[in-house]
Amino acid sequence: MLLMMAEVLAFSRVSEALPNSTFWQFLSFHQSHVEWVGCSLHDLIQPSFSFLVGVALPFSLGSRLAKGATFGALLRHTMVRSLILILLGIFLRSMHSEQTYFTFEDTLSQIGLGYTFLFLLGFYSPRVQLIALVLILVGYWAAFALFPLPGAGFNYTLAGVTPDWQYNLQGFAAHWNKNTNFAWDFDRWFLNLFPRESTFTNNGGGYSTLSFIPTLGTMILGLFAGKTLKDNVAPNQKIKKFVITGVLLLIGGLVLHLTGVNPIVKRIWTPAWVLFSGGWCFLFLAFFYGVIDVANYKRWSFFLMVIGMNSIAAYVIADGLGAFIGNSLAIHLGQDYNLLFGLPYATLVKGALVLLIEWWILYWMYKNKIFIKI
Repeated sequence: MLLMMAEVLAFSRVSEALPNSTFWQFLSFHQSHVEWVGCSLHDLIQPSFSFLVGVALPFSLGSRLAKGATFGALLRHTMVRSLILILLGIFLRSMHSEQTYFTFEDTLSQIGLGYTFLFLLGFYSPRVQLIALVLILVGYWAAFALFPLPGAGFNYTLAGVTPDWQYNLQGFAAHWNKNTNFAWDFDRWFLNLFPRESTFTNNGGGYSTLSFIPTLGTMILGLFAGKTLKDNVAPNQKIKKFVITGVLLLIGGLVLHLTGVNPIVKRIWTPAWVLFSGGWCFLFLAFFYGVIDVANYKRWSFFLMVIGMNSIAAYVIADGLGAFIGNSLAIHLGQDYNLLFGLPYATLVKGALVLLIEWWILYWMYKNKIFIKI
């Protein structure tokens, strides 16, 4: 969540102003999404968020069942939660539109679309959950692999790409190219069922509604991790399991990518991406669990905890209030307040102040025990 909120620092603007600085180029790359194939630190935000939904579920179910909640009541609550997440994602994507912008690629919408299925899987054994994960990944892979590649008369203008786009994949991997794949074809039908300002032809970033299916796979990986955390096992054994699982998943994703079976593409959440990003999620979990819970080094993490305790609020504040706060700073501090360290660092000064104010809002909520839950 901090990485997402920190987008206001706009490292890319600083990098553009200082083109000879490899330091700012490095930070800019890792605060941006890769164009298609590969991974940056920023690309790991959404899978980490989705993974943690799965991690939290065993604890949530255990707590509610211990309080006497019935399956029916839990299912109704879950379905309402799913609907709210979907609608909240649509609302955030519609903020700068003339009418409701029906799209489902927002992180919250993607989680909402798969959350009820995750809830149901939470009542089954790890074996059934593993079978579900395999079926999701293999089925999603097959849907793309069997979808026909663009022919000689294909309308690339409709797809919003060109046949010689530098990030296009070749050979079998071309089945996972931007806006010429199975999920794009589905959205050309599905998204046009809703009222729109204009006919949907393509998503500029290549994102798709159906990514919620493999995102469910990422949440299932989190479900495995949550069960391990909840089990009565020595902490060091848990860390060892997380590290081994993380390394194996990373290797699995890389093997699929390097052999050409399936590329690592976050924007359409390929099965290789589920494995690769899931591996990083397990390693991140091993690190934070080991340092904070096992080694008991907690004080340094307070800044992060304030954000994490109100993750939904943090998401909405960052997505919906950032521009308002930035404009307010210019009104009250003057148009040139961000030139304190020179023009190249203007966006950095502005972004740091916006980020600090957003954190203060979350800190006020934390101190007053105001936690937004769905």
